[in-house]
Amino acid sequence: MLQYSFLLLVALLPVGFDSAKFTGPWDVPALQKAKIEPSWADNSNGIRQVYYPGESYKGKPTKIFAYYGKPEGQGPFPAVLLVHGGGGKAFPDWVKHWNNRGYCALAMDLAGNGPNGRLPDGGPGQGDEEKFQDFKSDNLKDMWTYHAVSAVLRGHSMIASFPEVDRSKVAITGISWGGYLTCIIAGLDDRLKAAVPVYGCGYLHENSVWKENRLDKMDASRREKWVRNFDPSAYLPSVTCPIMFINGTNDFAYPLDSYKKCYDLVKDKKTLSIKVRMPHGHIWTFKEVDAFIDSHLKASKFLAKVDALETKDGVASVKVYPAVPIKKAMLHFAINEGPWQKRLWETIPASVSNDVISAKLPAGKPIVYYISLIDERDFEVSSNHQTVPVATSK
Repeated sequence: MLQYSFLLLVALLPVGFDSAKFTGPWDVPALQKAKIEPSWADNSNGIRQVYYPGESYKGKPTKIFAYYGKPEGQGPFPAVLLVHGGGGKAFPDWVKHWNNRGYCALAMDLAGNGPNGRLPDGGPGQGDEEKFQDFKSDNLKDMWTYHAVSAVLRGHSMIASFPEVDRSKVAITGISWGGYLTCIIAGLDDRLKAAVPVYGCGYLHENSVWKENRLDKMDASRREKWVRNFDPSAYLPSVTCPIMFINGTNDFAYPLDSYKKCYDLVKDKKTLSIKVRMPHGHIWTFKEVDAFIDSHLKASKFLAKVDALETKDGVASVKVYPAVPIKKAMLHFAINEGPWQKRLWETIPASVSNDVISAKLPAGKPIVYYISLIDERDFEVSSNHQTVPVATSK
């Protein structure tokens, strides 16, 4: 069955498809080279409203609204692109968060809205209907994901032209659906120097909150076409910049099985931070996100590097390379049964010796487990998880 699915996917790929750099429906070089002219509006508390042109939608030109801000001084400063999630908007406070940390920042609206509601020339809305049920024509360029990714790439091209922006130091972070978009964009835009998708991932057709009610209701050929063009799994293998995946163990939308399959597609330069029962929302105050981007754009100390999890004779262990001393190490585990969102996670201490963290696994239970550490800066990073039946101790 797996072999059949793979062959079907390959058969559906366009002629000339390059598995090393698939770009889907986007003309990435054109979007990267585009000269985007901003139209400036109100300025409040140092945050400026800006409009810039988007892609044509159903044959008509569109406009994108965003908030932009810069730190005090002339620069050049590093910059960050801020990608909101479902039900979200362009958040000026998110821009201010990064300005206060020494970054220029652009937060764009990806639902066709301006500061006071729907724009008359806005692109597609961001509801599930626009993401899935509108996928009835052969025009991929009318789909929400196409417009949202294009809006971010255009925004990157625009701020790269600003004299106060160091175009060689631009990162991206997105939340929920914005994390989903960040996964795609990180595989498309080789100008980026770091990427942090929060919650969002791919393999939505295999396990996600949208599988049953949306993707399963498409006929097979359209579902395969949606996955091929708009699921992050098609783009993550092309990520070359450092990338950090941060999620919770019980996330309602993006479960850990799909999440692991996604981060496994990235072979190098990845960092994981899986937190037990991390809440889901438009939260941009995770310290690890700030620290990860700082480490790659400001040359601050890196988060700890964690090798792949190993298990032998009932003991889980992982080699770590901490930038500062480790304050705490833990093994997290849950019974490997039922929906991921409802699993009850437990935590026990792990030991640290010569930069190897290890812990004995609970006996007699089929569990899923992973190791995490917290360093002296209170930054938490983790290993991948493993899911295996554990033999009963005699």
